[in-house]
Amino acid sequence: MDASDLRVFEAVARCGGMSRAAADLNTVQSNVTARIRGLEDELGEPLFRRHSRGVDLTDAGARLLPYAHRIAALLGEAAAAARDDGTPRGALVLGSLETTAALHLSPVLAGYARAFPGVDLTLRTGTTAEMVAAVLARRVEGAFVCGPVAHPDLVGQPVFRERLALLTAPSVHSPEALADRRDLRIVVLRAGCSYRQRLEAILAARGAVGYRMLEFGTLEAIFGAVAAGLGVTLLPRGLIGPVWQDGRVAVHDLPAAEAAVETVFVRRADTRLSSALAAFLERARPERRAAAAE
Repeated sequence: MDASDLRVFEAVARCGGMSRAAADLNTVQSNVTARIRGLEDELGEPLFRRHSRGVDLTDAGARLLPYAHRIAALLGEAAAAARDDGTPRGALVLGSLETTAALHLSPVLAGYARAFPGVDLTLRTGTTAEMVAAVLARRVEGAFVCGPVAHPDLVGQPVFRERLALLTAPSVHSPEALADRRDLRIVVLRAGCSYRQRLEAILAARGAVGYRMLEFGTLEAIFGAVAAGLGVTLLPRGLIGPVWQDGRVAVHDLPAAEAAVETVFVRRADTRLSSALAAFLERARPERRAAAAE
C-alpha cells in the first residue's frame, strides 16, 4: 500500500463509483478497478460494496478513509513546506465570521494583497460552527471564529475583542420592553450562529420567552429585518456607523459580562504555520492595524 493507492481509494469513496473516480483522476476505469482490487487483496478486507448505482464503503473502508485523508494532507503540507523559503507565496485559504470580515479584515486584505502579490488569497465566510468544521476538515488553513473554542485538534489565539449590542427597531426603547412582546422574534444567521445562544440568554434574563426565530443568510438581510421591525438581534456594536447607517435601528448597550466577546483565530494543531499565514496574522494584529492607519 502506498500513497497513490490511497489517492485512488479516496477518489472512489468521494465519487461513489469506479468510473466517476477514473474521470476525476483522468485515467481509465480498468486502472482504478485494478488498484482497488490490489489494495483489497493486500489488506485482506473488502473496502467497497458494489451495486448498480456505484459503490459504498464497507466498515473496513470507512476505517481506512480518515487515514487516506490524513496522508494526502500530510503530503500536500510536505510539498508546501519544501517550497516555503520564508517568502509568502502560493495558495492561502482562510475562513471568517461575516462580522469579523466586515469590521476588521477589509483593510488587512487590501494591504496584504499589495504587500504579497505572490499569494493567492481566498476568504470564505460562515458561522463559527461552519468555520470550525472547515478547519478540522482542512478546507481552510485557519479561521476567525467566536471564542472560546475548545477542541483537542485545534490551537487558537485571540485576535479581536468585540462589544456586542442588542439591535431592535427604533420603536423599542429598552431591552426590558421586549418581555411584554407576544410577537417577539429573534433574527439570526443559519444554524451555528455564534451569537444565537448568547442572545437567548440575554432575553431570558429580561423575562422574554416564547419567541419565534427567523433565520437569514446574510448580515445585511438580518439588519434589514430588524430595521423593518421583524425582530431583534445581537451583533457587534462596531458595525453601526462604519458598516450600517446609524439611526436605522435602536442600539441597546449591554453590561460588560453580556457584551464582551473575543474573536480567536483557530487552526489545526498538527499543521505548520506557513509563511503566507504568518504574514497575514501579523498584519491582522490590532496594534499593527492601528499603526498602519496613522
